[in-house]
Amino acid sequence: MKIAVIGASGNAGSRITAELARRGHSVTAIARNPEKIAAQAGVTPVKGDVMDQAGLARLVTGHDAAISSVHFLASDPAKLIAAAKESKVGRYLVVGGAGSLEVAPGVRLVTTPGFPVAYKAEAEKGAAFLDLLRAERELNWTFLSPSALFVAGERTGKFRLGTDQLLTAADGKSSISFEDFAVALADEIERPAHIRQRFTVGY
Repeated sequence: MKIAVIGASGNAGSRITAELARRGHSVTAIARNPEKIAAQAGVTPVKGDVMDQAGLARLVTGHDAAISSVHFLASDPAKLIAAAKESKVGRYLVVGGAGSLEVAPGVRLVTTPGFPVAYKAEAEKGAAFLDLLRAERELNWTFLSPSALFVAGERTGKFRLGTDQLLTAADGKSSISFEDFAVALADEIERPAHIRQRFTVGY
């Protein structure tokens, strides 16, 4: 498949780009600084600005799928969604956040007392992005939320999937590596199971 990754030089974006390339897909790696993208077979680095709706739409046009892997506070969800619609891309997948996941019925993680203040604004913007997508009737979107701790680690290929509830392991921790998150996202592109849905991945 021909897949565009918006934010391909970031922590999640770089792992997603590498995972798709290792599976033989043709990847257009879009970043503000494309020189930061590692050279690899099947990957074409391209300069792009997440705030340039028309420019982004042009870059994404002609792809089977587009993945948005950008910080919510450094972008405008409405512009990203509009660009995806303008491009007529087959699927639009978003690297989401854990803050919008539920820890109890109707209670989002971001609203709990212990949620870190430093991440609150970013998490709230991510939740707003999800709400915008849920109101969307034209786009074939998918929003993949990581677990609470989203960090560099190993590609094990062993993880669990969920829907709207935060996943926690037997020891009470909620985590996923960037590498295994990329595996779950690539699996979803190759075997669609969550069209117009949010799902989550964790150990």
